[in-house]
Amino acid sequence: MKATDKQDVQAGGQLGLGRQFAWWASEGEVNMAMAAPAPLPVTIACAPQNVTVDLLRTAIIVVDMQNDFCAPGGWVDHLGADYRPDRKPIAPLQLLLPALRDAGVPVIWVNWGNRPDLANMPPNQIHLYKPAGTGIGLGDPLPGNGARVLERDSWAAAVVDELKQEPSDIKIDKYRISGFWDTPLDSILRNLGVRSILFAGVNTDQCVLHSLTDANFLGYGCILVEDCCATTSPDFCTEATVWNVKKCFGFVTDSSAVITALGQRAGA
Repeated sequence: MKATDKQDVQAGGQLGLGRQFAWWASEGEVNMAMAAPAPLPVTIACAPQNVTVDLLRTAIIVVDMQNDFCAPGGWVDHLGADYRPDRKPIAPLQLLLPALRDAGVPVIWVNWGNRPDLANMPPNQIHLYKPAGTGIGLGDPLPGNGARVLERDSWAAAVVDELKQEPSDIKIDKYRISGFWDTPLDSILRNLGVRSILFAGVNTDQCVLHSLTDANFLGYGCILVEDCCATTSPDFCTEATVWNVKKCFGFVTDSSAVITALGQRAGA
């Protein structure tokens, strides 16, 4: 902005989130050429290569750390499966998320949150979770507490109590295994100026993996934070996921490597 435009600047205002991409509007002008802030690079130890990211262009997506998957009395527990493996990310995320917030990295929660009427869920998706047409599937009440399976605003779909969500965090409901399908996730990331994404949550080989692969196909740099991910699937599913991420879709690290990198940034 030119010095002669100072009065316009004072009378105008910023349009947009402003991390990387914003306009400044006044009565007489709209400036679409606002200067982007200088990068804040940090280098994270990853496989198959170390990765330098810009903290101003990085976010973490936490997938499906919800009661239905991770808590006693949730859907997985009701189905007779062992939900306890899905709780493994809780402890490392309790350390990682505050460190990322302190570094200005957005925390984005992407959770199953279906409409009560399931109006946007086609039969093939409902069948996936109720293959014989009977039993407790999407939107059905859990026998123990009556919470409806993965229904938006229900206890079943809520993030586990052990993971604190801050007012500055961004929350997105999803309706498929991928968090990018039919959601505003991509638009929000682009408005934030994000180009690199850390991935965490459950299940490693399902909703985490397919959100990550869709992000890869959209051009984002993807980093799987392995100890912040978990699954109730057999071990070979995790092994295949990690191998494929390193081979085809991005990079793999752990929470201690990310925290170490954050601690080495200038001014930390």
